[in-house]
Amino acid sequence: MDYQTLTLNIADGVATIMLDRPDVMNAMNTQMRAEIQHAMTVSGKKARCVVLTGSGRAFCSGQDLGDRSGDDGDPEQSLRDEYEPMLRAIFDCPVPTIAAVNGAAAGAGANLALAFDVVIASESAYFMQAFTRIGLIPDAGGTYTMPRTMGMAKAMGASLFADKITARQADNWGMIWEAVEDGVFVDHWKARAAYLANGPTAAYASAKIAIRGTWDNTRDEQLALEAKEQGNCGRTRDFKEGVLAFMEKRKAGFEGR
Repeated sequence: MDYQTLTLNIADGVATIMLDRPDVMNAMNTQMRAEIQHAMTVSGKKARCVVLTGSGRAFCSGQDLGDRSGDDGDPEQSLRDEYEPMLRAIFDCPVPTIAAVNGAAAGAGANLALAFDVVIASESAYFMQAFTRIGLIPDAGGTYTMPRTMGMAKAMGASLFADKITARQADNWGMIWEAVEDGVFVDHWKARAAYLANGPTAAYASAKIAIRGTWDNTRDEQLALEAKEQGNCGRTRDFKEGVLAFMEKRKAGFEGR
């Protein structure tokens, strides 16, 4: 695909997707949603870790309210035809994913970030469930991810009041993995991505399956899923290499999937 709204760079096992509509704070239009879906699918096949970040001062300000090219003004159609395929490409990505939130993440942009496995935010960034300000409810998966990351009380308050949530608040609430000082933010997320890209990606994939499964499983079902995925990991070369490296007191050289 000839990308018009983002850039994709794959190097050293890390795919970096940068949203590139800084004049509108990287607001998502029909074209961008299709391109994110495509870039995630490509990256999941060619890289060992995927990072999504934004250009300029924002991560993503959410839906481009001036764009109605794909849904004729019908939010339900837009969510089903455009947002859901994009989100599934993120959820189904077989390698670890990081949202590197460099600035404002509002509306669907906040929930785009929360769809990723790990969210790392710059200290000056913020999140906002801005939907009720225009008479809507949180979408783009927000009603699923928010209660699971920040708890029911915080999720409800964030939805009803539409207050800004600072990166530090999000970190303290367990909504994101970590908030990082602005001056070291880029170097930090790059180091995190490199760590994952050099890790046992088959184990990462199994961990994602097991952790996500807990919301739908009983205790016994979850124990069975753990055993199954652990068995899959135990049959990989990376497991043998990890044990050998531990015994030899050296850094493991994981092959990945």
